[in-house]
Amino acid sequence: MLSAKAQTPHILIIDDDSDQIRLLVAALRNTAYRVSVAFNGDQGYARAAVLLPDLILLDVRMPGCSGITIAHLLKTNPATWHIPVLFLSALAGEGDRLKGLRAGAVDYISKPFYVDEILERIRIHLKLSQMSRDSANEAYGKSLACSLHDPDKPLSADTMMAQVAAKFITDSIDDPSLKSSTVASNLGISIRQLNLIFEAAYGVSSFEFMRRERMRRAALMLGQTNLTIAEVSIEVGYLNSANFATEFKKFWGKSPTHLRRDSQANYKNLEQLISEKFAE
Repeated sequence: MLSAKAQTPHILIIDDDSDQIRLLVAALRNTAYRVSVAFNGDQGYARAAVLLPDLILLDVRMPGCSGITIAHLLKTNPATWHIPVLFLSALAGEGDRLKGLRAGAVDYISKPFYVDEILERIRIHLKLSQMSRDSANEAYGKSLACSLHDPDKPLSADTMMAQVAAKFITDSIDDPSLKSSTVASNLGISIRQLNLIFEAAYGVSSFEFMRRERMRRAALMLGQTNLTIAEVSIEVGYLNSANFATEFKKFWGKSPTHLRRDSQANYKNLEQLISEKFAE
């Protein structure tokens, strides 16, 4: 069984207003939700890409990247496009609301807000998002069955286990204590079984899957955000930035600074690097 943490809806708040954040965090923590916080757009986008929350509350006006820019980035990233975004803003004009909705938000809430109203809107959008995922999963299952010419044959237990384990890893990638033993324990299987499942599904061990995911996300954050190298290292589960830099260079063949410089000069360089590395 997966832990309760992995099953509890996860809300990310991106807002530079500490008073508003304090109010929301206090209200959300009285519910069953897990809560993460970011205080500016760059940090918020990076955390969204790493944590993959179930819903994002996003302020429009912040230092650095605006909420509108962050929404556009989230909706063009294959890893985050599905996450419902609810804007929170003191900008309540019709044009502002339209701009927010056109950026991909599912809702636009004016400040000052009522906490109970936000909680209800979160509940509604989480339910709608879950219904959408269930519908997509059903359609995918039917498509997969048709492609195999056996509509009555379900996915194997090992394939489903591999998908659940991979989701657990991606949800917990910022946890420095995350290990194969943690994943195996949460799934109720041995590390040997876990690695056999990963080798069959992904061609690598569970440890290597974690390593590759950390390095992939670190590269994307270095290329797409202004987070410092120390901040990126923490976001992908390294408490020591020097250790992170060593592992990063070993994996990518270049330092974090070098990769960031190349990516900012031409983002296609990063896309090609990731594509070639994960095609090996």
